[in-house]
Amino acid sequence: MLNNDASSSSENQPAWLQSYIDSPEKQRMLYKKTLIIVVFSQIFGGAGLAAGITVGALLAQDMLGTNSFAGVPTALFTLGSALAAYLVGRLSQGFGRRLGLATGFITGGIGAIGVVMAAVTNNIWILFAALFIYGFGTATNLQARYAGTDLATAKQRATAVSIAMVSTTFGAVAGPNMVDVMGSFATSIGVPALAGPFILAAAAYIVAGLVLFIFLRPDPFIVAEAIENAKKKNASKLSNFNSQTVTDNKRGIAVGATVMVLTQIVMVAIMTMTPVHMQHHGHGLSQVGIVIGIHIGSMYLPSLVTGVLVDKVGRTFMAMASGVTLLAAGVTAAMSSAGSMGGLMLALGLLGLGWNFGLISGTALIVDSTTPATRAKTQGTVDVLIALAGASGGALSGMVVASSSYATLSLAGGFLSLLLIPVIIWSRAKSTKVSA
Repeated sequence: MLNNDASSSSENQPAWLQSYIDSPEKQRMLYKKTLIIVVFSQIFGGAGLAAGITVGALLAQDMLGTNSFAGVPTALFTLGSALAAYLVGRLSQGFGRRLGLATGFITGGIGAIGVVMAAVTNNIWILFAALFIYGFGTATNLQARYAGTDLATAKQRATAVSIAMVSTTFGAVAGPNMVDVMGSFATSIGVPALAGPFILAAAAYIVAGLVLFIFLRPDPFIVAEAIENAKKKNASKLSNFNSQTVTDNKRGIAVGATVMVLTQIVMVAIMTMTPVHMQHHGHGLSQVGIVIGIHIGSMYLPSLVTGVLVDKVGRTFMAMASGVTLLAAGVTAAMSSAGSMGGLMLALGLLGLGWNFGLISGTALIVDSTTPATRAKTQGTVDVLIALAGASGGALSGMVVASSSYATLSLAGGFLSLLLIPVIIWSRAKSTKVSA
């Protein structure tokens, strides 16, 4: 495995790897190159991500003939993303980001092709299996945000995450707004219109994987791990603070994971049922595409500003801001008239923004709390929890709306997000005790 080289002593390092260990300038250049490659891959990855969000629930509703299970597609591709997060994390830990991320994106593309086949054959079981595999692209799209942090300094980490995320915006916003175009293209070749966006998703995910596989060389994770190991070898007094570092890391990982898990549950639950809610009240696919496009834009476009804020004003402050913003989103969605495009656009915009605050602050906490020796595995494990949280939110959302209303779902999600505040207060209180 490649990281075995990175774990060996400097005398046994390949010459190319040793040159990066010895040269901070080459490290900075590779950091910048990595961000550029991640940006290009995320543009395509974002387009692939948008298909499932926009029409997945509608496709299942059309094939099943009921909306009680409209949240199942989101739950399935989110469960698939849970498995993918684990596998991509392990692949990245063992062989580097390049192989892990490329495998995840290409597998997601194969899943999107399966969704199209299911729609053509009207086979619900193929649809469910394909949506599960399609989830690999969703998880990989999220895990790609870590690639830019491998060679970032502590003050660059949230900004590096934000650059990866904001580039997703271009594809993610374009995807929902191409629903009608891809629907027309699909019907012209004998495919149901609702499967059209998945044709785009298949091409986009596969291209994203190929961009990473071809161009992400040298692998930033392998270089970062080798640099960390070289530092450990040269350090002489680590033993006195190792135990304290482990304790602090565990707390930071727990808080970062909690922030991202709660924001994911709330965001996925409300987002999943919004297209169904809109369609039931007379909105067409183009209007659904506009609202979801604004939502996805709000998830990713503010990232550059969010990343700077997380690095400047702090991780905990932005995590609490996430909870307040998600509460505002839930209340707005609940109070908006079903026929009001303006109200739904505002609600879904706030929903995306709150998720953005939570994901970037939580991601920065995870990166701060890990070392290259365990970082990719830990990131993968945390993303499994995030994916399972999303699956739960997606599956339960349809049942909640079927038994009560969209307004009830929105309010419940908004108030659930407030749990972030006591979690942050707890973490800060524990930190104060440790430092005292």
